[in-house]
Amino acid sequence: HWFLAWIGLELNTMSIIPILAKHHHPRATEAATKYFIIQAAASSLILFSSIMNAWHTGTWNIIQLSTYPSTITLTIALSMKLGLAPMHFWLPEVMQGTTLSSALIITTWQKLPPMSLLLMTTNYLPPLILLTVAIISILVGGWSGLNQIQMRKIMAFSSIAHLGWMMAILTMSQKLTILTLVIYMMMTSSLFLIMIPTSTKTFKDMSQLWTISPTLTTTCMLTLMSLGGLPPLIGFLPKWFILKELTNNHLIPTAIIMAILSLLSLMFYMRLTYTATLTISPNTTNSMMKWRFKPTNIITPA
Repeated sequence: HWFLAWIGLELNTMSIIPILAKHHHPRATEAATKYFIIQAAASSLILFSSIMNAWHTGTWNIIQLSTYPSTITLTIALSMKLGLAPMHFWLPEVMQGTTLSSALIITTWQKLPPMSLLLMTTNYLPPLILLTVAIISILVGGWSGLNQIQMRKIMAFSSIAHLGWMMAILTMSQKLTILTLVIYMMMTSSLFLIMIPTSTKTFKDMSQLWTISPTLTTTCMLTLMSLGGLPPLIGFLPKWFILKELTNNHLIPTAIIMAILSLLSLMFYMRLTYTATLTISPNTTNSMMKWRFKPTNIITPA
């Protein structure tokens, strides 16, 4: 029932707002306000779409979308909720204003309700619009992430790019969409669970990760390369399957464009990997005997 789905989305939004605004500083308040406005606007569009559909069909059933205006409105609303391009401008700003744990929730758990509605209505969604949104999202996610130094903004643009891959395959294979979503959530959660205890928020923090824990740094490197889709890591698997499915559906130009655009995302993942593993920032030793700070006449023979 559309009305129950709308109530569920509103409850989800109202539950996350206190978590975002928990820390009493202006950036957290601004992020929570932006998130609330965007989610409320998207929910209004969903309600408007369901009312239009009920007016024409006489039913509130979710799986009966028969009017083209209502499907277009629903696609725009759910794209806005997910943060897909070109309705993505709120996501990096909200992510940057929240804590790392809140950013983890936004990039993983908060994607589930809109994705569930997309999967339920997938037979009625316009494939051309979804493919266009997918390509724009992959382009924006890769291009905008190149000049970022803030980890939360990088993860926001990573989310946009990965959601683009999911949208590209949504109308062709729902199982593959779910597989891509699950693998993306696993990799993103792994990366945030490394960033949270080490307070890694910028490139500079990433360069100091090796001095904190070489094991965590190695795990971080593998996770980043997996997010980039490098074989034989698990992140390569859904992208390979998606390109194969697009080719089987005679969408070879689309597959080629997506493969080329994914190199942009791979570039900033490799930049992060290089910063985390092959760059060690200057730091003092953890040894108790700091010989460098002793007077010269003590450590040199007379």
